[in-house]
Amino acid sequence: MDERALSGEVIGAAIEVQRSLGPGLLESAYELALERELLLRGLMVERQKAVFLEYKGVVLGDAFRIDLLVNDACLLNSRRWSSCCRCTKHNCLRICA
Repeated sequence: MDERALSGEVIGAAIEVQRSLGPGLLESAYELALERELLLRGLMVERQKAVFLEYKGVVLGDAFRIDLLVNDACLLNSRRWSSCCRCTKHNCLRICA
């Protein structure tokens, strides 16, 4: 799936979750629902994926977690679902703004 199609699927899924659940829930509820919606659409999803920091050849530990990683290509921060950027497994230090 190309980047444009993936972005469209993710945005559509986020809109569906927002319409179904409405406002006012905790971030974790929307994250779980979005994960389910993306899986229903046939996408690969990893939730709360740890990203390890390497400094001068030594892995220091998990520096941060990605809320949702979709198809190994799209990082999602559940506070900004429409923000999506290109990423690879080895280059996940670009956070979506």
